[in-house]
Amino acid sequence: MSEQLRQPFVLSHAIDPEPDPARLVYAFGGVEPVASISPGTILSTSTLDCFAGRVRSTADRVSEVCDPRFINPQTGPFFVEGAEPGDTLAVHFVSIEPREAWGVSTLVPFFGSLSASATTALLHPALAERTWIYEIDRADRLVRYAALDTSFTAALPLDPMHGTVGVAPALGEVRSSLAPGDWGGNMDTPEMRAGVTCYLGVNVPGALFSLGDGHARQGEGEACGVAVECAMDTVLIVDLVKGVSTPWPRLESDEFLMTTGSTKPLEDAFRIAQVQMVRWVAELTGQSELDAYQLVSQTCLSPVANVVDTVYTMVSKVPKAVFPEAVAMRGAHVRLRRAAAAHLATR
Repeated sequence: MSEQLRQPFVLSHAIDPEPDPARLVYAFGGVEPVASISPGTILSTSTLDCFAGRVRSTADRVSEVCDPRFINPQTGPFFVEGAEPGDTLAVHFVSIEPREAWGVSTLVPFFGSLSASATTALLHPALAERTWIYEIDRADRLVRYAALDTSFTAALPLDPMHGTVGVAPALGEVRSSLAPGDWGGNMDTPEMRAGVTCYLGVNVPGALFSLGDGHARQGEGEACGVAVECAMDTVLIVDLVKGVSTPWPRLESDEFLMTTGSTKPLEDAFRIAQVQMVRWVAELTGQSELDAYQLVSQTCLSPVANVVDTVYTMVSKVPKAVFPEAVAMRGAHVRLRRAAAAHLATR
């Protein structure tokens, strides 16, 4: 781990805002890195929205303007120097900000939690395909909703996050950027916001870290399958916890420790997240696994991340105040928070 993060190197990685979708990255694994970075690097980059900017008005339909092979492009992958299987990548989000003054959400045929899908087969026809354009008011930190069929409007809090954050999977696998799993990927949890550190187990040399799928905001569960999608300008710090394995992605904020699980059915995703939290708490507190199980049972929150992706994602979160003396991941979050504050003070 970079114990000292003094004057960290800042890497700016630009992306083409008007790219050829066929030339973008849509997978974790099997892709050559776009850049090599050393642990402790501050990475300033951008991401495209999940439609690569192809859906721009209420008249646009995803099925008409997008190629289904080219959905959810990623920025990266980045080769992290010194990262080896058995290590943990620590990714701290310094800032996540919408690049444009608008975002988009849609209904996509046979997609979403309240529609039939390829794996939930029903006889009903697809829901009507619709597109909503949201105004993003960065000054007032609001996302402005406007109904299509009436004059109803609502001002919603701006809460930027990344739906997709991950590394290359183990065993040489290549996984779609539409899927979540133990490598991270399309977890779609609103917890992945600025000020949070994401911990990802390294599966291949260099980790091959990527991110994308910016959301101006999203409800827990992402019920219709599409959040307020937007292009993002993101600053993050990439660091390394050597010799510490992380079986499933974990997150740490100033107030909570969080674990994730991704699979179907949803209750098994819940179980993965809970087992990971029980084992993490046992490790941090020195308790037995059964004592930790009891403590987690009485203190955890269980937000639903998504129930729409190829498999679903659940989160378990426990207040750090329950065990104030515990130090997770060798204090990575605290160190990275300090480095982020120092960087922001220079901007």
